[in-house]
Amino acid sequence: MALNVSFLQELLNTVAEQGRSLLPKGLFGAEPETGLQSLVDALMGGRGEASGVAIARQLLRHYRLLGPDERRAFFRYIATVLKPEAAVVEDAARVYLAAPTEASLARLRSAVESPLQEFFRRLNLAPGATAEIVAMRRDLLRMAHDPALDVVDSDIRHLLSSWFNRGFLVLRRIDWQTPASILEKIIAYEAVHRIESWEDLRRRLDPADRRCFAFFHPSLIDEPLIFVEVALQGEMPTAIAPVLNEARKAEPAAEPRTAVFYSISNCQEGLKGISFGSFLLKQVIEDLVREMPSLKSFVTLSPVPSFARWLDRLAADDSEGILADDDRAALKALRDPDWHQQAAEPGARLEATLMALAAHYFLEARSGDGQPVDPVARFHLGNGARLERIDWLADTSEKGLREAHGLMVNYRYDLKEIERNHEAYANHGTIAASKAVRALLRAQAKPKPAPDAPIRLALPGRGGGDETTQRRRGR
Repeated sequence: MALNVSFLQELLNTVAEQGRSLLPKGLFGAEPETGLQSLVDALMGGRGEASGVAIARQLLRHYRLLGPDERRAFFRYIATVLKPEAAVVEDAARVYLAAPTEASLARLRSAVESPLQEFFRRLNLAPGATAEIVAMRRDLLRMAHDPALDVVDSDIRHLLSSWFNRGFLVLRRIDWQTPASILEKIIAYEAVHRIESWEDLRRRLDPADRRCFAFFHPSLIDEPLIFVEVALQGEMPTAIAPVLNEARKAEPAAEPRTAVFYSISNCQEGLKGISFGSFLLKQVIEDLVREMPSLKSFVTLSPVPSFARWLDRLAADDSEGILADDDRAALKALRDPDWHQQAAEPGARLEATLMALAAHYFLEARSGDGQPVDPVARFHLGNGARLERIDWLADTSEKGLREAHGLMVNYRYDLKEIERNHEAYANHGTIAASKAVRALLRAQAKPKPAPDAPIRLALPGRGGGDETTQRRRGR
């Protein structure tokens, strides 16, 4: 596949060079900050495809030379000039309302379609342009919020959602024989449990009881989009340290029964918010089962990256009356940097409080759009998993304590339930959860007056039986 893609890139480069000879010389000599406007106008001017490839390539070259302020100005320019004409839309809408035929509907659709989308489609003619458009979106996401640029991000996101849908992705096994250029990216992109060195990477890839899989896209040949690290074990783990620090094994455990997905990392910042489909892990599971039929249980050991922030906000403003007086008293223990090393009181009281609040966080708390507040939960629930268990002090690393007060969770993927769980979550907001997790959920406390001084929950130096629990979005 790489050879075919490489050949196609060379062919497109040839087309671009030939197309360039058909265009005015001045189009390619302008300075980037001024020449981009003429290149945008030329690209949208309806020229032939050969010249379009040349213009798109030159435009991308100019864009790469811009600084942050010039890139912002470029995005504002295309947001201003590449939008539907109000008069044309109004006329098409009037015609459709007067005579709602297929022809008038087609005319209305054409009138309201964003020229920005056509611009990026034409820009994608250039060799390697897909990766550069993904990088453009990364630049957009890094800019301070600017309402004028929302329309640009919306149109890029719309196109990328089509270009990167599940049907285009290819699953590949990553091991110690994978080219070093890709392994280097695995080290750089690991977002859950940092890979400290090449030896650390080898510990995750080389042993007989470890697996790693990555999804690729044909337009980003050697750029993983998402990768999954797997440990083959006898049972569901309750802490991350034994998984990460386990000694390397030459032979796998006799017929391992449990596959543990302990790290799932999205690699491309420019694809943030782009769904790759809801059954990515199902394909990984199917590949594992084909290789190792003894596997019967498929679980994660997942971080809870937003729990501590959510708890801070709750302590400052508990308008729903979730926290009782006993909770506030127990949470004071978090002020001690070594609180997690306390096995007795108040540690036991704190454990009961945090576990109950975590159950509320997963089963009841919602973001403004009605989704679960935890981003990892949204991913796994959308993929058809069940929230199986909340693990106390499962990650006592600095990051784990800072983000989640040491909590981690296990999601279970039951092949017989994945589609049903996914459909219930997608259509009704139903969260699949085990009886053990549901048992942690308690009656909500009555609202209490705000304390004189908010309790700070952050550590020093921290920045800002299978059943289904049904919770509707927006509750």
